[in-house]
Amino acid sequence: MTDNDRPDERFTLASERTFLAWMRSSLALLAGGIAMIHLVPEFSTGWVRTTLGLILIGLAAAAALVGMRRWSQVEKALRDGAPMPPPHELWLFAVTLTVVALGAAVASLVAAL
Repeated sequence: MTDNDRPDERFTLASERTFLAWMRSSLALLAGGIAMIHLVPEFSTGWVRTTLGLILIGLAAAAALVGMRRWSQVEKALRDGAPMPPPHELWLFAVTLTVVALGAAVASLVAAL
């Protein structure tokens, strides 16, 4: 790769920072899932708590994989001078998180009543 073909380092570093943000989000979801299962016994019923915890742990794994795939796609686009990849996985991930949050809210309301 010649100097003229290399992407600007600022874009590469920005892509890496975004990747690290995905990893932080993955760790936060993992911690939340483990906490939901083991540290909040008063939250709703056991099966609701376990289900929500396992969904959060699954989302943690998905965030790590989506972040890695997205980083790889962006790096390839930067190297090739191609357009950035479309954000399809990002929309799916955001919608899934919203559904989980709404489910947790409903479980909280039902447990409070």
